[in-house]
Amino acid sequence: MQYHALSFWREGFHVDLVGYAGSEVQRELVNNDDVSIYYLTEPPVFLKKLPRLLCYVTKVFFQSVSLGVTLLLNPKCGYILIQNPPSIPTIAVSVLVCLLRWSHLVIDWHNYGYTILGLTLGDQHPLVRFSRWYEYFFGKFSQDNICVTNAMREDLSNKWKIKAHVMYDRSAAMFGETSLESNHDLFRRLSKDYPIFRPREKTSEYCTVFTQKSNGGEITYIKDRPALLVSSTSWTEDEDFDILLDALQDYDARKQKLNKDLPDLICVITGKGPLKDYYSRKIEALHLKHVQFCLPWLSTEDYPLLLGCADLGVCLHKSSSGLDLPMKVVDMFGCGLPVCAIHFNCLPELVVHGENGIIFKDSGELCQHLQDLLQNMSFSQSKLKQMRQNLKSFQSKRWHDCWRETVLPLFIDSSSNKRD
Repeated sequence: MQYHALSFWREGFHVDLVGYAGSEVQRELVNNDDVSIYYLTEPPVFLKKLPRLLCYVTKVFFQSVSLGVTLLLNPKCGYILIQNPPSIPTIAVSVLVCLLRWSHLVIDWHNYGYTILGLTLGDQHPLVRFSRWYEYFFGKFSQDNICVTNAMREDLSNKWKIKAHVMYDRSAAMFGETSLESNHDLFRRLSKDYPIFRPREKTSEYCTVFTQKSNGGEITYIKDRPALLVSSTSWTEDEDFDILLDALQDYDARKQKLNKDLPDLICVITGKGPLKDYYSRKIEALHLKHVQFCLPWLSTEDYPLLLGCADLGVCLHKSSSGLDLPMKVVDMFGCGLPVCAIHFNCLPELVVHGENGIIFKDSGELCQHLQDLLQNMSFSQSKLKQMRQNLKSFQSKRWHDCWRETVLPLFIDSSSNKRD
């Protein structure tokens, strides 16, 4: 939603950004006279001590009041744009506010909330069935709709008679290839907090585990450096990290057999979420010889730099609906980083197997692809180089370009939120 806010601002709109605190707000939106940021109140912690159903109902009521009051007390907006999910209570509250204030509602469909709920409760659970009806009923009140895949556009039309415009996600301009100098500077900074990025041998204070700087100031890769594998996650049930851990255990065993044919690996997994502690303990118990892990939380500025430094990305996102695409892959592609992504229905709308990445189905396939792509570390002549070249066309079109083509025309007739 911050990308939407930035694009509206760049096109001359005044923007009210409403959401919960916790995620870092992009610098261009902070202290901006044309962008007002309103933080919603988090539900009280004591609600978690209530019985499960009572906790859920009370939490939804609290969120409804917080969101409704915030929207109603703000200056009237000509349009309200919401992202779905979250569905409950966002859609219903937004519909009510739009009816009261004669505003237009636009929904950005990234997935279905009921399918995410179904991951933990099961598809036939009464709450999941209610959530499905809720999204259908209130979703039809929207004046316009955006979605992220052609498959979702067809599903919305066929299932609920909702017409939507497809806007494929693209990365922002900050995502790009990282120069060797920036690579060196990044890991020198990160090594202060994460020793894994320090040089393995104390040859010079100007070295990292990947790069070295000569007395003349020239920066080069260290011979026999480890390969850098990067994954990003929200540590939720729709990503099975056991697949990656199993694949890396197999990789470690193959490395011991093949010795120098395979590089050591440093696997960096960014993000935060409910399952992070669980997987952190599993990782600590592995004790692999040739694979190391780092689970940092990076700043908004450092995350794109990290992606631009990596040799290969891994995505374990499985769409709960099979209809959305992982934004993390979009960001990796924006940095020219090929990705190994786990298969689901509409993934080929983004990842073309063998062209800009690899699609795998299980840990065995992932391990084999890692071996094929990283063997001998001859990156200048490898499949990875060709994949990076194939990503040039993807990199040429950024978020704001796609936004202006697809989203802006939906709002262009309105002057109620335009700046003078």
